[in-house]
Amino acid sequence: MTRVLVVEDDPQLVRALVINLQARKYGVDPAPDGTTALRLAAARQPDVVLLDLGLPDMDGTDVIKALRGWTRVPILVLSARRASDEKVAALDAGADDYITKPFSMDELLARLRAAVRRTDDAAPASETTLVTTDGFTIDLLAKKATRAGHDVRLTPTEWHLLEILVTNPGRLITQKHLLAEVWGVSQSNKTNYLRVYMAQLRRKLEADPAHPRYLITEPGMGYRFEA
Repeated sequence: MTRVLVVEDDPQLVRALVINLQARKYGVDPAPDGTTALRLAAARQPDVVLLDLGLPDMDGTDVIKALRGWTRVPILVLSARRASDEKVAALDAGADDYITKPFSMDELLARLRAAVRRTDDAAPASETTLVTTDGFTIDLLAKKATRAGHDVRLTPTEWHLLEILVTNPGRLITQKHLLAEVWGVSQSNKTNYLRVYMAQLRRKLEADPAHPRYLITEPGMGYRFEA
């Protein structure tokens, strides 16, 4: 049974989440605050965490940082905070996804299933060197990309950017993180660099660069690779 830790102080929302999750055969552990959440996470070892940022005893971002000190469990933020900088802060702290309240239960459940699926897929493939899609193949060991049977010529910068994305399938990687990793911390506000290089990657790898299937933009936040 997949266990979900629900960290939320709104009793009505907790009740709705518990009913919907249990109806779909998830095990649910509710926590009304950050302290309880961290205690339950250690004791129950959940498979996924649903986390509100506005908790009564601490900020949810601090809960994320504490969890990331010892676990890679998927963390899906559920928050009414809509400002891009707050979303980015949660993602940079280690959250895997960010869902803005109010949300539809169907969307939440779909993202929850995706998070569980990514974890299941990653478990036996921690040393995967070949990433294959219907559109192209990435050989991480040989540092080579192929599309329709032909080699795709990538610059070192394009390759570095692509490598970060494809080794974190489904996970939203923030602009700040990508810029720091590829260009260095001093360039972490140069978002125009990312736009240019992502456009180049899409032209080289996507069948329809204007409507990408694999290299997805999350406006104001970052990018994700959808396998």
